[in-house]
Amino acid sequence: MTGIRVLCALNMARDCDITGKKSRVGGGYSNRTRATKFNPTGARRRQVNLQKKTLFIPELGKKVTVNVSAKGLKTMRKRGAFQTLKKAGLV
Repeated sequence: MTGIRVLCALNMARDCDITGKKSRVGGGYSNRTRATKFNPTGARRRQVNLQKKTLFIPELGKKVTVNVSAKGLKTMRKRGAFQTLKKAGLV
């Protein structure tokens, strides 16, 4: 059973638990317009700035570990960790 859990954790999508942000595909950009006409730079994946944080929630009296983006951390600082986690459905 534990081997299955590890595999599931490795294959999970890289997305923020709070905001739901995921990686996006954007175009590569070059200042050499003539060169890109013949050699296109192609698509590039833009990753989310994810942080793995362990937070102590006094209302619950326990620690909670979340994968959260930098924007999600700002949201938690503004609204409060418990309220934000509750709204996201993690608590």
